Amino acid sequence: MLEIRGLKFGYEETLVSNLSFTVKPGEMVLIHGPSGCGKSTLLSLISGTHSSDVNWTGKIMLFGEDISHRPPHYRSIGLMYQDPLLFPHLTVEENLAFGLAPSFKGRQRKNMITEALVASGLSGFEKRDPYSLSGGQSSRVALMRSLLAAPKALLLDEAFSGLDTALRGQFGQFVALQLQEKNIPAVLVSHNESDSEFTSGEILHLG
Repeated sequence: MLEIRGLKFGYEETLVSNLSFTVKPGEMVLIHGPSGCGKSTLLSLISGTHSSDVNWTGKIMLFGEDISHRPPHYRSIGLMYQDPLLFPHLTVEENLAFGLAPSFKGRQRKNMITEALVASGLSGFEKRDPYSLSGGQSSRVALMRSLLAAPKALLLDEAFSGLDTALRGQFGQFVALQLQEKNIPAVLVSHNESDSEFTSGEILHLG
């Protein structure tokens, strides 16, 4: 599980004090609040990508290990943003392959990509250009790319806000199902409290 213990952070002034919560495997916790309340800074602290001007104290635990001061590439934490950030010069298949470790080769690598496409309802999209995808399809490819990297936890920064109401509902349910199937704890930050319909863990308000 992912545990945040007594986290306090800010820049010149403190944004958040004594924040503690736990995310169980397969669960998604919602952190919501207005712009500037510290939501994205919180995710950067968990992932280890925060800037040096952030002042913070506390502990970040992942499955019993203290990862508070580990470099980002040693944390096994996946990230997904509002923009899917697919590589425009790569096909859907090549974008998904980017998430796989080099140790997966040949037929095994191909099978893992095919399984990801089937799971996301995108069978036959291997050679498609990212520009030809809808917003919902792009988001699904981005999620599966993150999951193919086998993260121990997943962070979603406003991952649903770029979608219209119908697509957001479909994608939110898809994300929740994938997290449950893979037993991965996740943190979703959003300015929209209605995203709580996709979450199964705590709902925390910042700001």
